[in-house]
Amino acid sequence: MTTTSKPPAKKLKATPEQEDFAHKYTEEGSGKVGGMLLDGYFKNVEKLFKVSGITKGRAIELGCGEGFSTERLRKILPEGITLDASEFVEQLVPLAQAKNPTVTITQESIYELQHKPESYDLVFLLEVLEHLDYPEQALEEITKILKPGGKLILGVPREPIWRALNMARGKYLKDFGNTIGHLNHWSSTGLIKFMKQHFGPILTYKQPLPWTIVLAEKRLVRNKDIS
Repeated sequence: MTTTSKPPAKKLKATPEQEDFAHKYTEEGSGKVGGMLLDGYFKNVEKLFKVSGITKGRAIELGCGEGFSTERLRKILPEGITLDASEFVEQLVPLAQAKNPTVTITQESIYELQHKPESYDLVFLLEVLEHLDYPEQALEEITKILKPGGKLILGVPREPIWRALNMARGKYLKDFGNTIGHLNHWSSTGLIKFMKQHFGPILTYKQPLPWTIVLAEKRLVRNKDIS
């Protein structure tokens, strides 16, 4: 894993304050087909969690948005695991907190996580990495807050299937199906390679249509040449 500094002080392409992160739950996920896909996504998140072998400790969801995904994660995790969450867009934090009154939800940038080093056993990063200007920096920050041997469950859209499905339903046609705000585009193979290089070993992965979700383990020894 390469060591990077704080992102350059220049205008980022990412515009999270202007994006609607809830639409996949309130619109796309509310229909029969969309609901089935969303349910399938979280069923596979749960499968990966069970494979992780974590039964107690602390977990955090980064980039929780309005807290819809946090609600789902609370139902997946057993009582022995304390779940926290955080979100960069300040006005979304109270919305997420209202949906999840038993979860501590804070405002923070994924590039500057405010938690003690090695304080978490498990991190969830669900449909966040594709929105970031500096995904490598985000993974480095996650490594800092994970305990040795800690796990990361990370999901991103699976390209080009994601774009094809968007175009099939008449969405984002002028951008060839690319969802607004998606700056990075990974196939399953590309994501696994990226994660191995910038985070650590992939223990297993799932491919629920139209996503890739990986279960990765924190690398104990950093090596930028690992592929």
